[in-house]
Amino acid sequence: MPIRLIWGSVCLLALLACGAFLLSPTPAAATLLQQSATATPASNSPVAAPAQATSPLTMTQPMTDTEMLTDSAALTETIMPTLAMAELQNITGTVVGSAHFTETTEGLQISIVISGFQDATAGEHGIHFHQVGRCTPDFAVAGGHFNPTKAKHGLDNPAGPHAGDLPNVEIDEEGNASYEALTNFVTLGTGENALLPADGSAIVIHAKPDDQATDPAGLSGGRIACGVLTAMEVPASEAPTAPPPVTGNNVQPEIRSATPERIAGLQVSEGFTISTFAEGLGSVRMMAQAEDGTLYVTRRGEGDVLALRDEDGDGKADDAPMIVATDLPSVHGILIQGDQIYLAMPTTITVATLQEDGMIGEQSVLVSDLPEAGQHGNRTMAFGPDGLLYVSVGSPCNACSFVNPEYATLLQVQPDGSSRTIFAAGLRNTIGWGWHPVTGEMWGMDHGSDWRGDDQPPEELNRLEMGNNYGWPYCYADKEIDPYLATVPQGMTKAEFCAQSVGPVLTYQAHSAPIGMIFYTGDQFPEDYQNDAFVAMRGSWNRQEPVGYKIVHIDFDEEGQPTTIDDFVTGWLLEEEIAQFGRVAGLLVAQDGSLLISEDTNGVIYRVSVNAEE
Repeated sequence: MPIRLIWGSVCLLALLACGAFLLSPTPAAATLLQQSATATPASNSPVAAPAQATSPLTMTQPMTDTEMLTDSAALTETIMPTLAMAELQNITGTVVGSAHFTETTEGLQISIVISGFQDATAGEHGIHFHQVGRCTPDFAVAGGHFNPTKAKHGLDNPAGPHAGDLPNVEIDEEGNASYEALTNFVTLGTGENALLPADGSAIVIHAKPDDQATDPAGLSGGRIACGVLTAMEVPASEAPTAPPPVTGNNVQPEIRSATPERIAGLQVSEGFTISTFAEGLGSVRMMAQAEDGTLYVTRRGEGDVLALRDEDGDGKADDAPMIVATDLPSVHGILIQGDQIYLAMPTTITVATLQEDGMIGEQSVLVSDLPEAGQHGNRTMAFGPDGLLYVSVGSPCNACSFVNPEYATLLQVQPDGSSRTIFAAGLRNTIGWGWHPVTGEMWGMDHGSDWRGDDQPPEELNRLEMGNNYGWPYCYADKEIDPYLATVPQGMTKAEFCAQSVGPVLTYQAHSAPIGMIFYTGDQFPEDYQNDAFVAMRGSWNRQEPVGYKIVHIDFDEEGQPTTIDDFVTGWLLEEEIAQFGRVAGLLVAQDGSLLISEDTNGVIYRVSVNAEE
């Protein structure tokens, strides 16, 4: 069943930032904080009975937009510049919710919405702040509970709980929850119990309820969701306004196996045929081919690299793949330059020499300090016509302000990794990009934000140029203001910011999720495809009727400008079943001119070639 979420009140809570531990709130702020103590599941089931309020930490009733805006002038006086948010992801990296943190006169206000979290059983779950602001490559890196004073665990502990202890969150049978809590055990930015300084903090949901008594974690079980707290900036002069309510759908097509019958049902443009190059490969992502023809492919889930060969040239891998590099957490991007192979992980890029036997030699770290992964940690890279290394860095969240300026950018890196600069900004998650073979212009496909409806904002094809800002998170589509984002740009209004941003050249259906992109430079495809681009549309999860799960073709005219985007390979999405057997990822023009497509649902690499009779 699709999930319907109304976000108006939750998003607006993030605007009500006021100074922590001030002597007294304004009358309006005091009114807002005098709420009965309840925890409310986000479903049509009856609201749980009010819980007993516990000072200094309580559960609070969500506020209505009317209550929030009763006295906007008074509220403006209490706004402070620091807020925080976190995108909650499950163990596979799927976003299952978001959290907003607001410092008020009575403590830290925590507002969480969870949607379609099927990994969570119905009922209560422990939720805590943890001591390290990381959630990848697995949730263990978040460390133990945030507990600077080394206190015993549990809200029922008479000596006082951990600073990171919180009341349980109740998740309903559809995996939904709405959670409000108020704590003065922690702050965001100042004091002994500040969450954001140093290594930052994460908020973690556990598999079982916290009994609020047993040290060190209340028997709350394994970690099933994690989100990194990210600072947000709000100018003190900006009065809160209510974002429009939005209905969102969490519809994730069921996974089917890639049977011969389903593969035979794939549709490819006239004049082409599609076949399997290799199967059963695991979570294969990006690909690169060495000069000797060996195909190398990253496996993000396994944290390694495979090598495959097609010695007889029959369009199929000859033998079982060989694992040629390991211990590469969340490895994604791959690049081969001569006999050097570059591999990109969320924060690190390594370089090594390819060996004669196909193995990858000892790796040296080229870059070690890319921004933490957050929601979008899949780095891609390529050497440009200027000889510099370009690296994509996605945003840490769905839609938020952030402190590190390298988030949501393309970086320009010296080949030896000695320095780097921001090439282009305002790019939420541009994983697929490249240079037109004739004009040398750089083009990339950017992901639009989630939870803005089924058909907005669109995916964007941008002409990427040095120094440009493409608008995210404040703008989308053709420089339109994003009304759902609570924060505003530093030193200007959203309207002013969007007016000076750069809009897309073409747009595409929202939530299609572009990932791999490549220009065709082979000699097998017809003339009409020369110097055109192909994009892998990975597929939606945030739309009532799923879209994507296909390869599209971008037609470029004789002047090297894009004109249309049309289907090239379809059929991985089984619309009548609301199911899929392939979330496509990487694209590669092979040395023989065929187009290789990787997908990590069933671990298949497909090969598109011209029909033999053509």
